[in-house]
Amino acid sequence: MSAFADRLIESVRKHNTPLCVGLDPFADKIPTALFGDVREDMQALLKFGASVIDIAAKHCGVLKPQLGLFEQFGEMGYAVARMLCQHASDTGMIVILDAKRGDIGTTAEGYARASLGPKPGFNADCVTVNPYMGKDTLEPFVSLAQREGKGVAVLVRTSNPGAGDVQDLQVGGAPVWRRVAEMLAPETQRLLGASNWSGLMAVAGATYPEEARALREAMPHALFLVPGYGAQGASATDAVAGFVATGKGLEGGVVNSSRGVTYPQEAQAATSLAAWRSAISDAMTRAAGELRAAVMR
Repeated sequence: MSAFADRLIESVRKHNTPLCVGLDPFADKIPTALFGDVREDMQALLKFGASVIDIAAKHCGVLKPQLGLFEQFGEMGYAVARMLCQHASDTGMIVILDAKRGDIGTTAEGYARASLGPKPGFNADCVTVNPYMGKDTLEPFVSLAQREGKGVAVLVRTSNPGAGDVQDLQVGGAPVWRRVAEMLAPETQRLLGASNWSGLMAVAGATYPEEARALREAMPHALFLVPGYGAQGASATDAVAGFVATGKGLEGGVVNSSRGVTYPQEAQAATSLAAWRSAISDAMTRAAGELRAAVMR
Protein backbone atom coordinates (compact mmCIF):
# COMPACT_ATOMS: atom_id res chain seq x y z
CA MET A 1 0.00 0.00 0.00
CA SER A 2 1.25 3.50 -0.83
CA ALA A 3 1.91 5.97 1.98
CA PHE A 4 -1.18 7.51 3.54
CA ALA A 5 0.07 11.03 2.81
CA ASP A 6 0.40 10.25 -0.88
CA ARG A 7 -3.10 8.77 -1.04
CA LEU A 8 -4.60 11.78 0.71
CA ILE A 9 -2.88 14.36 -1.49
CA GLU A 10 -3.80 12.38 -4.61
CA SER A 11 -7.44 12.31 -3.47
CA VAL A 12 -7.49 16.05 -2.80
CA ARG A 13 -6.05 16.73 -6.24
CA LYS A 14 -8.47 14.34 -7.91
CA HIS A 15 -11.50 16.06 -6.38
CA ASN A 16 -9.94 19.52 -6.71
CA THR A 17 -10.89 20.48 -3.15
CA PRO A 18 -9.48 19.88 0.35
CA LEU A 19 -12.96 19.34 1.77
CA CYS A 20 -13.32 16.57 4.34
CA VAL A 21 -16.89 15.69 5.32
CA GLY A 22 -17.44 15.05 9.01
CA LEU A 23 -20.05 12.46 9.88
CA ASP A 24 -21.49 13.48 13.27
CA PRO A 25 -24.82 11.79 14.09
CA PHE A 26 -27.04 14.05 16.19
CA ALA A 27 -30.32 12.32 16.99
CA ASP A 28 -32.29 15.58 17.15
CA LYS A 29 -31.06 16.70 13.72
CA ILE A 30 -31.55 13.51 11.70
CA PRO A 31 -35.03 13.78 10.08
CA THR A 32 -37.16 11.10 11.71
CA ALA A 33 -39.76 11.19 8.97
CA LEU A 34 -37.13 10.32 6.37
CA PHE A 35 -34.83 7.90 8.19
CA GLY A 36 -36.61 6.74 11.34
CA ASP A 37 -35.66 7.40 14.97
CA VAL A 38 -31.95 6.67 15.42
CA ARG A 39 -32.44 6.45 19.18
CA GLU A 40 -34.56 3.36 18.70
CA ASP A 41 -33.50 1.86 15.40
CA MET A 42 -29.86 1.43 14.33
CA GLN A 43 -31.02 0.79 10.77
CA ALA A 44 -32.07 4.43 10.72
CA LEU A 45 -28.56 5.47 11.75
CA LEU A 46 -27.03 3.21 9.13
CA LYS A 47 -29.34 4.53 6.42
CA PHE A 48 -28.59 8.15 7.33
CA GLY A 49 -24.83 7.61 7.44
CA ALA A 50 -24.73 5.66 4.19
CA SER A 51 -26.81 8.35 2.46
CA VAL A 52 -24.38 11.07 3.60
CA ILE A 53 -21.41 9.03 2.40
CA ASP A 54 -22.96 8.32 -1.02
CA ILE A 55 -23.41 12.07 -1.56
CA ALA A 56 -20.05 13.04 -0.05
CA ALA A 57 -18.15 10.66 -2.33
CA LYS A 58 -19.28 12.77 -5.29
CA HIS A 59 -17.85 15.97 -3.81
CA CYS A 60 -14.65 15.09 -1.96
CA GLY A 61 -12.34 12.24 -1.10
CA VAL A 62 -12.18 12.23 2.70
CA LEU A 63 -14.66 11.27 5.43
CA LYS A 64 -14.22 11.89 9.17
CA PRO A 65 -16.67 9.92 11.33
CA GLN A 66 -16.87 11.19 14.92
CA LEU A 67 -16.71 7.97 16.93
CA GLY A 68 -17.96 9.47 20.19
CA LEU A 69 -21.27 10.39 18.59
CA PHE A 70 -21.74 6.80 17.45
CA GLU A 71 -20.73 5.35 20.82
CA GLN A 72 -23.60 7.23 22.48
CA PHE A 73 -25.91 4.66 20.86
CA GLY A 74 -24.15 1.76 22.60
CA GLU A 75 -22.60 -1.33 21.09
CA MET A 76 -24.83 -1.20 18.00
CA GLY A 77 -23.82 2.41 17.38
CA TYR A 78 -20.20 1.29 17.46
CA ALA A 79 -21.02 -1.50 15.02
CA VAL A 80 -22.76 0.92 12.67
CA ALA A 81 -19.71 3.19 12.74
CA ARG A 82 -17.55 0.26 11.61
CA MET A 83 -19.99 -0.58 8.81
CA LEU A 84 -20.03 3.03 7.64
CA CYS A 85 -16.24 3.22 7.63
CA GLN A 86 -16.22 0.14 5.40
CA HIS A 87 -18.88 1.65 3.16
CA ALA A 88 -16.86 4.85 2.78
CA SER A 89 -13.75 2.85 1.92
CA ASP A 90 -15.73 0.86 -0.64
CA THR A 91 -16.73 4.11 -2.36
CA GLY A 92 -13.04 5.09 -2.58
CA MET A 93 -13.05 7.64 0.23
CA ILE A 94 -10.21 7.99 2.73
CA VAL A 95 -11.44 7.51 6.30
CA ILE A 96 -10.05 9.55 9.20
CA LEU A 97 -11.56 8.05 12.34
CA ASP A 98 -12.03 10.84 14.87
CA ALA A 99 -11.49 8.95 18.11
CA LYS A 100 -8.97 11.24 19.91
CA ARG A 101 -7.29 8.34 21.66
CA GLY A 102 -4.58 9.02 24.23
CA ASP A 103 -3.16 6.41 26.56
CA ILE A 104 0.05 4.47 27.18
CA GLY A 105 1.56 1.03 26.79
CA THR A 106 -0.61 -1.95 25.97
CA THR A 107 -3.78 0.15 26.21
CA ALA A 108 -2.50 2.45 23.47
CA GLU A 109 -1.55 -0.60 21.42
CA GLY A 110 -5.11 -1.84 21.75
CA TYR A 111 -6.52 1.48 20.65
CA ALA A 112 -4.15 1.50 17.66
CA ARG A 113 -5.25 -1.97 16.54
CA ALA A 114 -8.91 -1.10 17.09
CA SER A 115 -8.77 2.03 14.96
CA LEU A 116 -6.19 1.29 12.26
CA GLY A 117 -6.09 -2.52 12.28
CA PRO A 118 -8.19 -4.89 10.15
CA LYS A 119 -11.36 -6.55 11.41
CA PRO A 120 -12.38 -6.61 14.17
CA GLY A 121 -10.75 -3.16 14.03
CA PHE A 122 -12.07 -0.24 11.99
CA ASN A 123 -9.28 -0.48 9.40
CA ALA A 124 -9.42 3.32 9.11
CA ASP A 125 -6.82 5.10 7.01
CA CYS A 126 -6.00 7.50 9.84
CA VAL A 127 -7.01 8.15 13.46
CA THR A 128 -6.93 11.23 15.66
CA VAL A 129 -4.88 11.01 18.85
CA ASN A 130 -4.29 13.22 21.89
CA PRO A 131 -0.57 13.74 22.74
CA TYR A 132 -1.00 15.56 26.03
CA MET A 133 -0.01 12.53 28.16
CA GLY A 134 3.34 12.53 26.40
CA LYS A 135 5.18 11.23 23.38
CA ASP A 136 4.92 7.59 24.44
CA THR A 137 1.15 7.74 23.87
CA LEU A 138 1.82 8.17 20.15
CA GLU A 139 4.35 5.40 19.54
CA PRO A 140 1.93 2.45 19.12
CA PHE A 141 -0.09 4.43 16.56
CA VAL A 142 2.92 5.70 14.61
CA SER A 143 4.56 2.26 14.59
CA LEU A 144 1.42 0.59 13.24
CA ALA A 145 0.91 3.39 10.71
CA GLN A 146 4.51 3.03 9.55
CA ARG A 147 4.06 -0.70 8.97
CA GLU A 148 0.66 -0.50 7.30
CA GLY A 149 0.74 2.74 5.30
CA LYS A 150 -1.71 4.50 7.60
CA GLY A 151 -1.87 8.01 9.10
CA VAL A 152 -2.01 9.52 12.58
CA ALA A 153 -3.59 12.95 13.18
CA VAL A 154 -2.24 14.51 16.38
CA LEU A 155 -4.07 17.25 18.28
CA VAL A 156 -1.73 20.24 18.33
CA ARG A 157 -3.68 23.54 18.12
CA THR A 158 -7.35 22.70 18.36
CA SER A 159 -10.32 24.82 17.29
CA ASN A 160 -12.36 24.90 20.51
CA PRO A 161 -12.67 28.15 22.53
CA GLY A 162 -11.05 26.59 25.59
CA ALA A 163 -7.99 25.34 23.71
CA GLY A 164 -5.86 28.09 25.19
CA ASP A 165 -6.48 26.91 28.76
CA VAL A 166 -3.64 24.43 28.26
CA GLN A 167 -2.27 24.91 24.76
CA ASP A 168 -1.36 28.59 25.25
CA LEU A 169 0.50 28.08 28.53
CA GLN A 170 4.10 29.27 28.19
CA VAL A 171 6.90 26.72 28.42
CA GLY A 172 10.39 28.10 28.03
CA GLY A 173 9.16 31.15 26.18
CA ALA A 174 6.81 29.36 23.77
CA PRO A 175 3.23 28.07 24.07
CA VAL A 176 2.60 24.41 24.81
CA TRP A 177 1.15 23.80 21.33
CA ARG A 178 4.43 25.02 19.79
CA ARG A 179 6.41 22.67 22.02
CA VAL A 180 4.15 19.80 20.97
CA ALA A 181 4.81 20.68 17.31
CA GLU A 182 8.55 20.71 17.95
CA MET A 183 8.27 17.29 19.62
CA LEU A 184 6.40 15.91 16.62
CA ALA A 185 8.47 17.45 13.82
CA PRO A 186 11.23 14.78 13.76
CA GLU A 187 8.61 12.01 13.86
CA THR A 188 7.03 13.23 10.61
CA GLN A 189 9.92 11.65 8.73
CA ARG A 190 8.68 8.20 9.74
CA LEU A 191 5.43 8.63 7.76
CA LEU A 192 6.86 10.67 4.90
CA GLY A 193 5.55 9.79 1.46
CA ALA A 194 6.94 10.25 -2.04
CA SER A 195 4.91 13.46 -2.22
CA ASN A 196 7.17 14.89 0.54
CA TRP A 197 4.13 15.16 2.81
CA SER A 198 3.87 13.22 6.01
CA GLY A 199 0.99 11.10 7.25
CA LEU A 200 1.80 12.26 10.78
CA MET A 201 -0.84 14.96 10.59
CA ALA A 202 -1.29 17.97 12.84
CA VAL A 203 -4.77 19.05 13.89
CA ALA A 204 -4.74 22.81 13.41
CA GLY A 205 -7.96 24.69 14.10
CA ALA A 206 -9.23 27.04 11.41
CA THR A 207 -10.28 29.41 14.20
CA TYR A 208 -6.59 30.23 14.85
CA PRO A 209 -5.10 31.07 11.42
CA GLU A 210 -2.04 32.91 12.75
CA GLU A 211 -1.12 29.92 14.88
CA ALA A 212 -1.62 27.66 11.86
CA ARG A 213 0.98 29.68 9.95
CA ALA A 214 3.42 29.35 12.83
CA LEU A 215 2.63 25.64 13.10
CA ARG A 216 3.50 25.22 9.44
CA GLU A 217 6.94 26.69 10.14
CA ALA A 218 7.45 24.15 12.93
CA MET A 219 6.10 21.18 10.94
CA PRO A 220 6.84 21.86 7.26
CA HIS A 221 6.08 18.31 6.07
CA ALA A 222 2.98 17.52 8.15
CA LEU A 223 -0.39 17.37 6.51
CA PHE A 224 -2.95 19.38 8.47
CA LEU A 225 -6.40 18.26 9.55
CA VAL A 226 -8.31 21.50 9.95
CA PRO A 227 -11.52 21.62 12.02
CA GLY A 228 -13.48 24.79 12.76
CA TYR A 229 -14.54 25.76 9.23
CA GLY A 230 -18.21 26.55 8.70
CA ALA A 231 -20.40 25.99 11.75
CA GLN A 232 -17.62 27.02 14.15
CA GLY A 233 -17.21 30.33 12.35
CA ALA A 234 -13.91 30.15 10.47
CA SER A 235 -13.82 31.16 6.81
CA ALA A 236 -12.37 29.11 3.97
CA THR A 237 -9.40 31.50 3.84
CA ASP A 238 -8.79 31.00 7.56
CA ALA A 239 -8.99 27.25 7.11
CA VAL A 240 -6.14 27.09 4.60
CA ALA A 241 -3.89 29.59 6.38
CA GLY A 242 -1.39 26.83 7.17
CA PHE A 243 -1.28 25.43 3.64
CA VAL A 244 1.67 26.17 1.34
CA ALA A 245 1.89 27.42 -2.23
CA THR A 246 2.63 24.79 -4.89
CA GLY A 247 2.22 24.62 -8.64
CA LYS A 248 -1.27 23.24 -7.99
CA GLY A 249 -2.33 26.02 -5.61
CA LEU A 250 -2.24 25.88 -1.82
CA GLU A 251 -1.76 22.36 -0.49
CA GLY A 252 -1.05 20.76 2.82
CA GLY A 253 -4.05 18.97 4.25
CA VAL A 254 -7.81 18.74 4.45
CA VAL A 255 -10.49 20.99 5.94
CA ASN A 256 -13.35 19.41 7.82
CA SER A 257 -16.98 20.48 7.68
CA SER A 258 -19.55 18.48 9.63
CA ARG A 259 -22.75 20.25 10.66
CA GLY A 260 -22.46 22.79 7.85
CA VAL A 261 -22.79 20.14 5.15
CA THR A 262 -24.83 17.41 6.85
CA TYR A 263 -27.45 19.52 8.63
CA PRO A 264 -28.14 22.59 6.46
CA GLN A 265 -31.47 24.29 7.11
CA GLU A 266 -32.87 23.17 3.76
CA ALA A 267 -32.20 19.53 4.65
CA GLN A 268 -33.87 19.95 8.03
CA ALA A 269 -36.99 21.21 6.29
CA ALA A 270 -37.02 18.52 3.57
CA THR A 271 -40.18 16.44 3.28
CA SER A 272 -38.77 13.82 0.89
CA LEU A 273 -35.51 11.94 0.52
CA ALA A 274 -35.01 13.52 -2.88
CA ALA A 275 -35.29 17.01 -1.40
CA TRP A 276 -32.99 16.04 1.47
CA ARG A 277 -30.36 14.64 -0.89
CA SER A 278 -30.54 17.77 -3.01
CA ALA A 279 -30.04 20.02 0.04
CA ILE A 280 -27.07 17.99 1.28
CA SER A 281 -25.51 17.93 -2.18
CA ASP A 282 -25.95 21.71 -2.52
CA ALA A 283 -24.29 22.29 0.86
CA MET A 284 -21.34 20.12 -0.08
CA THR A 285 -21.07 21.81 -3.46
CA ARG A 286 -20.85 25.21 -1.73
CA ALA A 287 -18.26 24.07 0.81
CA ALA A 288 -16.12 22.31 -1.79
CA GLY A 289 -16.32 25.39 -4.01
CA GLU A 290 -15.39 27.83 -1.25
CA LEU A 291 -12.36 25.77 -0.30
CA ARG A 292 -11.40 25.28 -3.95
CA ALA A 293 -11.44 29.07 -4.43
CA ALA A 294 -9.43 29.59 -1.23
CA VAL A 295 -6.60 27.28 -2.29
CA MET A 296 -6.48 28.71 -5.83
CA ARG A 297 -6.31 32.36 -4.83
